[in-house]
Amino acid sequence: MTKLLDGRVAIVTGAARGIGRSIAEAFVREGAKVVVADSGTSIGGDGADPAVAEAAARALGGAAVAWPDSVASPGAAKALVELAVKRWGGVDIVVNNAAIIRDALVFKGEPRDWDAVIHTNLNAAYYLINAATPAMREQHKQGRGPVRDGVGGAAGARGGYTWGRIINIGSTAGLYGNYGQAAYAASKAGLFALTRIAAMEMARSDATANFVVPFAHTRVTDSIKPANDAQATYKTRAMKVEARYVADLVMALSADTGRKVSGQILGVRGRELFLFTQPRPAVRLALEAGEWSVARIGQALAAELAPLMTDLTTDLEHFNTEPLL
Repeated sequence: MTKLLDGRVAIVTGAARGIGRSIAEAFVREGAKVVVADSGTSIGGDGADPAVAEAAARALGGAAVAWPDSVASPGAAKALVELAVKRWGGVDIVVNNAAIIRDALVFKGEPRDWDAVIHTNLNAAYYLINAATPAMREQHKQGRGPVRDGVGGAAGARGGYTWGRIINIGSTAGLYGNYGQAAYAASKAGLFALTRIAAMEMARSDATANFVVPFAHTRVTDSIKPANDAQATYKTRAMKVEARYVADLVMALSADTGRKVSGQILGVRGRELFLFTQPRPAVRLALEAGEWSVARIGQALAAELAPLMTDLTTDLEHFNTEPLL
């Protein structure tokens, strides 16, 4: 029986544990070859353990290979893509899942922690996209279409189509914000912007890019230190949600079913699927030249615009409801 990702080659960062591991397992089950990229670092980005990626790759069998080094440099990202191309002939899917978290209030945080989070969560994702997209573009030009029964062929000759997927794993923290998560939320908000640009610039190569917001039990939820009863309840609920639901959404976006979905924010929490709106003007006030003044702007802020303004609800508060499992 033909599998959804027969002949596809995927790179998944942070693939040895949690959501990344579930995604890698789903890819292999559906016929893909997977590079398990994971340095084995802690959730705070400390230390490294190459055995983590190597063990995960062994568990996945011959369809997986380990990349136990950090991807957070242009050279490493390029070498990672070269590994996928040399070993399996291309790179069709990139999942940027690796992330670290170092929480602190903006008036207490250390700049070095900010730099580490932005570098790992955002810069590394850019480096990998920057390294992988030239290969995807070239594959499009060469007509690398669906591969069936392990045999490749030109898309035009086989009536197929080219294939490129970029999936960035985000967070509602980057959309709503949350106390103490300036660095983490900023990195995820930046990752969303990167997703949009990648979607625009890769459209002509029939490649998609999407931003997936996961709700699942991960090392990030483990690290939550509830400041009140509401946050404690949120953590209890989040711990019930398995990562496999996120993997199912990523699979749907990576397979043929996701071919026309690009530039979107999609969330998944158990059996709940979310399509998020994206920032667009909620209202337009066109003032006459004679009306324009600081006083009139102040009036607009207080009257016409105030009812439409977004409140300061955090993501933990907004999604503090019982998940569907």
